[in-house]
Amino acid sequence: MALRGLRVLELAGLAPAPLCGMILADFGARVVRVDRAPRSAVATDVQGRGKRSLALDLKRPPGAAVLRRLCSGADVLIEPFRHGVMEKLGLGPEVLLHENPRLIYARLTGFGQTGKYAKSAGHDINYVALSGRLSLAHWEWNVVYFLFLGKLTGLDSFMYCLNDSIRALDFSTVGMIVPTC
Repeated sequence: MALRGLRVLELAGLAPAPLCGMILADFGARVVRVDRAPRSAVATDVQGRGKRSLALDLKRPPGAAVLRRLCSGADVLIEPFRHGVMEKLGLGPEVLLHENPRLIYARLTGFGQTGKYAKSAGHDINYVALSGRLSLAHWEWNVVYFLFLGKLTGLDSFMYCLNDSIRALDFSTVGMIVPTC
């Protein structure tokens, strides 16, 4: 398998994070999904194929400490939260990269960390609407096609960036932050 030996932590979230983790697991990475404690509906996600999971309460110091320990031995962290959430928990990239300089901190925040929409939730319907693609959907057209196109475009771009970052681990001792935008 192409990614055998790669250690990935995926923080439970909506579709892009579990899909990304599942694809990495399909290629041989050891993926551990960190669910919210107590476990939510996300814990039964159909995109859990090939993953192990555990539940942590990141809002409590013991849960945050466990994640920090896990990150110290991980190659990749997939973080799907809105702008500033991980920083409020004391688990932002400045903390985790200090403890593990080789960590690839992959942020799936929707609209990125800066800019006009950074603090907004980002989902494929938002991207398709803001890009103007949704205005092309007439009643006789299938709006689902546009949503699917938006999802694929964002995930493909993210996976390409993550792939390049993982390949860079072979040549570097320095980790990085991989933003969605």
